[in-house]
Amino acid sequence: MNKRKWQLASILITFFTVSMMGPAIGQEYKSGPTEKDFVGYLFAYFKGNAVADESVCFAVSTDGYTYRALNNNQPVLDSKLISTTGGVRDPHILRGEDGKSFYMVLTDMTSSKGWDSNRAMILLKSDDLIHWKHSVINIQDRFKGNESLKRVWAPQTIYDPAVGKYMVYWSMKHGDGPDIIYYAYANREFTDLETEPKVLFMPKNGKSCIDGDIINKNGLFYMFYKTEGHGNGIKLAITDSLTSSKWIEQPGYKQQTRDAVEGSSVFKLNQSDRYILMYDVYGKGKYQFCESVDLDRFKVIDHEVSMDFHPRHGSIIPLSRSEFKAVTERWGTPADIKLVTRKNPILDGFYADPDVLYSNKTKKYYIYQLVMDLTVGVVLILRLFLPLISKNGKMRVLFWI
Repeated sequence: MNKRKWQLASILITFFTVSMMGPAIGQEYKSGPTEKDFVGYLFAYFKGNAVADESVCFAVSTDGYTYRALNNNQPVLDSKLISTTGGVRDPHILRGEDGKSFYMVLTDMTSSKGWDSNRAMILLKSDDLIHWKHSVINIQDRFKGNESLKRVWAPQTIYDPAVGKYMVYWSMKHGDGPDIIYYAYANREFTDLETEPKVLFMPKNGKSCIDGDIINKNGLFYMFYKTEGHGNGIKLAITDSLTSSKWIEQPGYKQQTRDAVEGSSVFKLNQSDRYILMYDVYGKGKYQFCESVDLDRFKVIDHEVSMDFHPRHGSIIPLSRSEFKAVTERWGTPADIKLVTRKNPILDGFYADPDVLYSNKTKKYYIYQLVMDLTVGVVLILRLFLPLISKNGKMRVLFWI
């Protein structure tokens, strides 16, 4: 009995120690896949200005260059069920910091009602990329002082490490004023905005800016945005603090075409130092892909890209093997997309010193190992008991050795 009490006390000490160590070292262990585990990509997009095309569609790729639509290029979510206007546009998808959650934000709008017709956005959250919980946020109704609001466009989400929250940012136009990029922080459940909208960015010339897209590279935040009414194109601004208002506007335009463009999005290629900037060449009905290692100089790689669909403003995230299998099992695997079979490693993440045991009670095998946080050079002396044969892969017991 005393031994059992000591084991229980050890477990409680472990939880207390880890909870104290996390803030001290400025880093917490994150479950789920890391970059080494990514084997593909998910492309979220909508198709066009027809009401039937203003819906969320998904496509997948294994190399970042060849994309094939899922679900026969049909919507994966019903716009009528998640929106107030009957249409959604500009899907932006983000992998959560916890390694197991996904966030998506949409413009609640159908263009058939006019470009100044919408006042709302949609927040969605999922833990499997298939089932999504949604909330509609009508900015005009939710926040005072927006009586003259004309439109709410292209929301996106980024994790702000300075406050440990998810920031939603989007462009808004009031009355005859310019389109300005605003931000607010989402609540923990990602069902509402818990702070008043504030200005995130406005060019020094005071002209309109829309379609902001931010990526964190080595602690700097790079925001690509579209200028409106002053040499339309994609420009870049950089800061080391999202809400500091200290954005350094970079010279020149980043699109590699003279045609009109909008809806830019940047993503990093898996296990690579290369980034891809993609944008909608909407007047020509095509997408353009450009590659860069410094997010400053880009070269066109359209000849390397293949798609069996015509996307409008969308975004791309990396997928682990289990996530790739989940979405293709749900919506079908495109004929020419092949995922290479992997036998090792059997778990996503970083671990060490594994061992296996068999439980006569559950009739299952369990694997346990040290949990490592390589980002700070610390090994947390913990062991996890995980079902070796399990459909959901959830952690069962946390133990101190």
